Amino acid sequence: MKVIIASDHGGVNLRREAADVLEELGIEYVDLGCDCEGSVDYPDYALPAAERVAGGEFDKGILICGTGIGMSVSANKVKGIRAALVHDLFTAKVTREHNDSNMLCMGERVIGPGLAREIVKTWIQSEFEAGRHKNRINKIAEYENK
Repeated sequence: MKVIIASDHGGVNLRREAADVLEELGIEYVDLGCDCEGSVDYPDYALPAAERVAGGEFDKGILICGTGIGMSVSANKVKGIRAALVHDLFTAKVTREHNDSNMLCMGERVIGPGLAREIVKTWIQSEFEAGRHKNRINKIAEYENK
């Protein structure tokens, strides 16, 4: 599995936590940054990461900003992306099992580092159940292809 991670200025600390979890799990990843203190625009990080997941270069992506909302809105504009805004363990698990999400979005101003680490582990280790859920994902893909 290959994962791409990125954040804006509001998500730098949680992005580093996510990177640490990926390292602990032995998962290959690329970190797009940002590593700045000044304000940057979240689409400048979310869109390139989402395009690389949608293009197949990476299996999954993790995006973090202050709330996670800007990153998820941006990433979901890319065809083939199913970015899920997650702030608890239950939705981290279910978004993989039922929605086959390929990008995880979190907000650093919403959750702490301990919970974020558990969310990343849960999301990475959960698998798509397919079955009736596959039909629903196919409907989304069909709509994207109109």
